[in-house]
Amino acid sequence: QVQLVESGGGLVRAGDSLRLSCAASGRTSTTDTMGWFRQAAGKERECVVSFRWNGMTAYADSVKGRFTISRDNARNTVYLQMNSLEPEDTGVYYCASSTVRFPTKVPSDYIYWGQGTQVTVSS
Repeated sequence: QVQLVESGGGLVRAGDSLRLSCAASGRTSTTDTMGWFRQAAGKERECVVSFRWNGMTAYADSVKGRFTISRDNARNTVYLQMNSLEPEDTGVYYCASSTVRFPTKVPSDYIYWGQGTQVTVSS
């Protein structure tokens, strides 16, 4: 079992920044493929970034240059720095873990999910 806990969401204005955290515990492995996903109301869950603890990262085109992953391997925590936020970035953000080969953007490839944290960007 892997437990994932997200935090850091909130209400911000367009152009602002926000940093999300995902703390992992349990049977984690450096070979796991991890992902940040988001889901807007009425839309399908979308992969924002797929990554591994060893530094490999694959961002969605919609967030390239604005979102950045950083890791604290000693604490099993990953951060999603989100800059230049847009109203289209609004949604519930989830951290997830998979044993599928990196990278994968398919939600069904991910086994463990956090509870999600709400990000709302006003125009």
